[in-house]
Amino acid sequence: MSVGVFLSFMVDQQNANAVKTAQTTFEILEELKDRNEATLAELTQAFDLSKSSIHNYLTTLEADGYVVKEGGRYKVGLRLLDLGGHARHHERIYDIAKDEVAALAEETGELANLMVEQKGKGVYLYRTHGADAVKTDSYTGQRVYLHNTGLGNAILAHLPRERVNKIMDTHGMPATTENTITDREELFSHLEQVREAGIAFDDEARVEGLRCVAVPIVNNNNTVEGAISVSGPTSRFQDERFREELPAKLKSAANVIELNITYT
Repeated sequence: MSVGVFLSFMVDQQNANAVKTAQTTFEILEELKDRNEATLAELTQAFDLSKSSIHNYLTTLEADGYVVKEGGRYKVGLRLLDLGGHARHHERIYDIAKDEVAALAEETGELANLMVEQKGKGVYLYRTHGADAVKTDSYTGQRVYLHNTGLGNAILAHLPRERVNKIMDTHGMPATTENTITDREELFSHLEQVREAGIAFDDEARVEGLRCVAVPIVNNNNTVEGAISVSGPTSRFQDERFREELPAKLKSAANVIELNITYT
């Protein structure tokens, strides 16, 4: 092997190791997020690495504020909130839509949401609670499946069929309740109805006891930018309120947002 080939090989190995290190770092952060908190021993069991290697990762992350250690247990640090806040601030639709979403929450008394699609998942960009809003397990920044939420359906209905297929191939269609659509052809039939009506109804598809009404945000190029919704308990989301009143309020808010996207 020539010196040039050997040096090229060594550089490739170093680059591969650097990529693997970065990947492991993010995997540790994801594991801590999923567990809420964990000990060094628990994290060592979760990864095919030595205890000392995991400790080195944690020490580095802790020094930079991405992980905090309390009583022998590690959890995600608030430094990540700074990154998340920065990312959200640079999503144009957030600044344009948040006031309308907040007004929906205040007017309806329910939970109002703004979601965008990224890498085939739905991301809650903004969530705000009205006076009577229920508490759910969702939070701002959370990434969720698109097939089992009203917001996700409103977005999927305005994506090309091949893109929807790719998303389903990548992420699957797991059931979270007995009302979740898990058949692809059934989903496409449902999305056609959503597209024609301009509104998506979520009848306990993701969370039992929770209903949601969602509408897409579509720009003047007919590209979907995201979706907004109002969510609440089935006991309050009934009949005319569920099928007519809330959809009208959401469509009105979406119209304002779409105009602001066009002319801002």
